[in-house]
Amino acid sequence: MLVLSRKSGEKIRIGDDVAITVVRIGPNTVRLGIEAPRDMSILREELCQADAEQPRKDQGIQDAMAG
Repeated sequence: MLVLSRKSGEKIRIGDDVAITVVRIGPNTVRLGIEAPRDMSILREELCQADAEQPRKDQGIQDAMAG
């Protein structure tokens, strides 16, 4: 994992298409602004984990048809 230090207002570039800006630094949170192409999916990690834990709707249908 690469760990970078940035101050409020500073940016990090990822490739040519993505820029992450430190918008605000608070006592318990950091607010980030993300500039990226519209076709790029950007999700918080907890949403990815919740999505992975939830059974897919079509998988339930496939299981019902097989059983």
